Amino acid sequence: MKITVIGDGAWGTALALLLVSNGHEVNQWGPFPEYLQEMDEKRENIRFLPGIKLDPRLRLSANPADAADANLWLIASPTQYMRKVLEQFKPYFRPEQHIILNVAKGIESESWMRIDEVVTSILGDCRFCTLSGPSHAEEVARGVPTAVTVASAAPGCAELVQQLMMNTHFRVYTSHDPIGVQLGGAIKNVMAIAAGVIDGMQLGDNPKAAMMTRAVAEMGRLGAALGGNSATFSGLAGIGDLIVTCCSQYSRNRHVGEELGKGKKLDQILQEMGMSVAEGVATSRGICALANQVAVEVPICRQIFAIIYEDLDPKIAVRNLMTRAARAEME
Repeated sequence: MKITVIGDGAWGTALALLLVSNGHEVNQWGPFPEYLQEMDEKRENIRFLPGIKLDPRLRLSANPADAADANLWLIASPTQYMRKVLEQFKPYFRPEQHIILNVAKGIESESWMRIDEVVTSILGDCRFCTLSGPSHAEEVARGVPTAVTVASAAPGCAELVQQLMMNTHFRVYTSHDPIGVQLGGAIKNVMAIAAGVIDGMQLGDNPKAAMMTRAVAEMGRLGAALGGNSATFSGLAGIGDLIVTCCSQYSRNRHVGEELGKGKKLDQILQEMGMSVAEGVATSRGICALANQVAVEVPICRQIFAIIYEDLDPKIAVRNLMTRAARAEME
């Protein structure tokens, strides 16, 4: 199949290489022509995925008109830039031709829209799929065994993507809960910041295990209220992605939390990260706003919001969580 990967970050590049290795004709688009040229000359994404050579069969293009000529658009742009990127591709979108596969994880700032809502607000009705799960780009690019979930409400779309992407080291399960899969991928980034705060404060294993366990409950409670299937949050797109993001050295969100836990300010942390994006920073605002709309308690997300945007001392945030009113675990 002819596939266009929209985005030149680590995740988009890793999936582009996977799809090329599966025998597809892949064109990767990026927003900066000079960087695409550098990638083409060096055959490596030095900025976002260093040490991984690009397959000679992978094409690179900075021209949306050229890149749009495909049957499937795999959207790997960070959530906060996705609207601007899709506007560039809108003139070339044909609903009868293109399947949209989203692999980003977040909530759009200010509008608090899920990614499927952003996509349809720009492109109109489309065959939309979303892929999520415990899948760091650095490991997928090296062929490390990985399992993910692809979800779609469009008949046959999840199954088609499953066939296109599966191989001996990349296993794809299907779901018909795109809302839950997207929310799991978004909320877990906020929880990863919380895990990083615990690491940065050097509190140990007990609080991190407790936080991750309560995070699953928080994700499922909010996700179900927003239209997802509560069972989704016990799967790869929920607890699976939560575990890897809270524990991995590759997690940008966990890194932000760790630096916050050490006492650094957010502006300094983001400046030091350069062009790398930690989706959980913006998503923490969106999750709290959505929780307000449906009157659902999200205590962990609220404390992370307060640390990031209200300069709350992480020690006080931990105390706030530990001194909440007593309750039954399954409430």
